[in-house]
This record gives sequence, structure tokens and C-alpha cells, in this order.
Amino acid sequence: MNKTFQFLSFSDPNVQFVVIGTMILGATAALVGSFSFLRKRALVGDAIAHSILPGVCLSFMVTGSKNPLYLIIGAFITGWLSLILIDAITRTTKLKSDTSIGIILSVFFGIGILLLTSIQHSGNASQAGLDKFLFGKAASLTRDDIYVFGSIAIVLVILVLVFYKEFKLISFNPEYAKVIGLPVKFLEFLLATITVLAVAVGIQAVGVVLMAALLITPASGARFWTNRLGTMILISTLFGAISGFLGSYISYIAPAMPTGPWIVMCLSLLTVGSIWFAPKTGMLSKFRVQRENQRKILIENVLKLFYHLGERQGQFNSERSFEELHDSRDLKVNELEKGLKLLEKQNWIREKESNWVITNSGLTEAKRVIKLHRLWEMYLNQRLKLQPDHVHNDAEAIEHIITPELEKQLEKELDYPEKDPHESIIPYTE
Repeated sequence: MNKTFQFLSFSDPNVQFVVIGTMILGATAALVGSFSFLRKRALVGDAIAHSILPGVCLSFMVTGSKNPLYLIIGAFITGWLSLILIDAITRTTKLKSDTSIGIILSVFFGIGILLLTSIQHSGNASQAGLDKFLFGKAASLTRDDIYVFGSIAIVLVILVLVFYKEFKLISFNPEYAKVIGLPVKFLEFLLATITVLAVAVGIQAVGVVLMAALLITPASGARFWTNRLGTMILISTLFGAISGFLGSYISYIAPAMPTGPWIVMCLSLLTVGSIWFAPKTGMLSKFRVQRENQRKILIENVLKLFYHLGERQGQFNSERSFEELHDSRDLKVNELEKGLKLLEKQNWIREKESNWVITNSGLTEAKRVIKLHRLWEMYLNQRLKLQPDHVHNDAEAIEHIITPELEKQLEKELDYPEKDPHESIIPYTE
């Protein structure tokens, strides 16, 4: 607990640098990664991250310094070169983009490892810590790093704000962007440039191996919360910043824990949480909707059962035994029991001396379901020219999802028919 208070007080300058740096890196990568995610170019970010290593090594070999600005420039050059080669291979050969990405990723990373090994055996005392670019070195960020990262982050934010509409259009519909005269090639060049720059900066936190996660994971989690791009970018950026903070905190209270991997772990937990708990598109929400739909279908099927029995016997309000209901429709015993209990809760049926009687409100609802079924059968028969013996199963499936608006349209379209293709009466309710 004492370490937590020390961390939250930000009295240690090193804590300040690490927290601010990782939050900037996480937010910046998430901001740019949202567009890569929407353009289905997630693997490109991984290729750029691995291709950056030789640039970092070459920059160090040329300058003899680990100045973050020099290293980012070298990383930017080889990252950009990898993008050019991926596009060139895809465009001029029969190889697909995923194959091109795999080739460039492995070749550049291999060259980077060779250069890194050469530097480590060169005897240059300044090379200490250069291998941290493989897995990140967030815990050793300095004030100079923060200045460089902050400046680049401001540039990236300004570019995204200025070209937001254009980036949005080429992410969703590049063909339309060409038709209306937008400079698509330039916009793709600019978007690729800021992607390379964001990766070159983010590599300082999580390294080349995990950089793709920092770029894509926040956007994939944010996508479950909204259908609006602006909101998605904000949530994605927030996820990146929160993960940077939490990763720094865990690394501080448990010194043996590396910061970069924990940032990715926190991002993964946020994404998994989004997958399960997002209010509309999350798995729990889908399970709930699925369960409600199944319950609705069961209720309506049992109501139809009461109506069909009453229609055949000419008496809707008669008492029905469980055995009579079970023998009249192919329903399992437990399904029928559950359906009867649900109908009783809705006050659409009531139990009377171990038998069941449909109520007036239940009969009204049963008529509505029967009407939808028979209207759809009539539509399939009249408009799609299907034979009467081919329309029942389709109507069984569609009757449960016909909206009131579609119901009115069907009535007008069919001119309020009195009977369905089987000559059964269509019950209209007032």
C-alpha cells in the first residue's frame, strides 16, 4: 500500500517520466492504430515494428549516440522502406499482401538482429541498453524522451484533426474518395507516414515484438462500444493511456515486472472486457438478446398452440390439459412447462384445476401472431409465387421478427386479405 501511495504522489521524477511517457505512447499508437484497424491493415503495423530495428541500429552506428531523436529518424526511414517494399512486392508480383508482409517482416527483423549483435560485439560502451528495443524500455524513459515523444504526439494529433474527414473517407470508401477528386495517394502516403512515426515512437515502450498490440488492440476493443469513428478514436486513445498508466503502476509495485508487456496485458484485459461487457455488441449482451428472442419465440409458439386448438374446436376459452397441449405440437416437456409458466406471468393464460385456459389478453396476442404468420404466407404465395405447401416453414421463422411497421405494409400490400393460401381465416384485431 505504501508503494501505491508513493506512485500516486508522483514525487519520484522517474515515475513522472515513465507514466507520462507510456501514456503518451499508448494514446498516440491507439490514435493512429484506429485507422489501420479500420483499413484492415493490422499486420502492416507488425511489419513496420519489426522493420524498425535495423533503422535503430544503423542510426546508432552512424551517430554513436542513443539520442531518441536520432533513433526515431533511423527507425522512421527503415519503417517507411518496409512499407514501400511491401506495396511493391504486392503490386508487381503474384504474391498477396500477407505473404509480402511476412517476407519483409522476417528479412528486416533478421537484419536488425544481425546489426544488433554486431554492435554488442563492437566494444562500444554506449551500446548498453540498445537491446531493450526488442522488448521495450519504458521503465528507463528520461526527460529528453518525454520532450521528443510529446512533440511527435502533438504533430500526430494535429495531422489527424486536420485530415480527419479525409482519413475517415479513405478508411471506409477509398473508391468514392477517388471519384470525388480527393488526392487518395497523398492521403494514403500521409496516413502511412504517421503510422510509421507512431510505431517508431511506441517501440520505446513495448519493443518491436509487442508493438502491433499497442497499435491495434485499443481500436479493436473500442470498436465494441460505438459505431461512430470519432467516439471510437476517443475510446481507443483512452484505452491506450489507461494501459500505459496501469502498466507503469504494476511495474513500479513489482520491480521484477517489465512495463511494456504489462501495458499490453492491460490493453488485452480492456479489450476482453469490451468483448464481453460492451452494452450492445458485447457477448453478454448478445447472449441476453438471444435468450430473450428464444423466450419470445417459445411464448408465441405456445400461444399459437392454444389458438389452433380453439380454432379447430370452435371454442377458444376451453380448458386445455398439459397432455393435450403436448400432443398437439412438437415441443419438449420442459419447453412446454417453461412456456406455460412464462405465459402465466404475462397473464395470457391461467391455471384452473391442473388445466390451462387462455385469457382475453392472451387470445388477442395469439391472434396477432397468427395474423403475422398467415400474412407472410400470403405474401410469399402472391408476390413470390410460392406454392401453398412451400410457405409454412418460412412463415414460422419470420413471424417472430415482423415489426408493426412491416405488418401495416403487408396489410396494405395485400389489400387486407381475409384468408391465407390454405384458406384459413386471418384474424384481425381492433
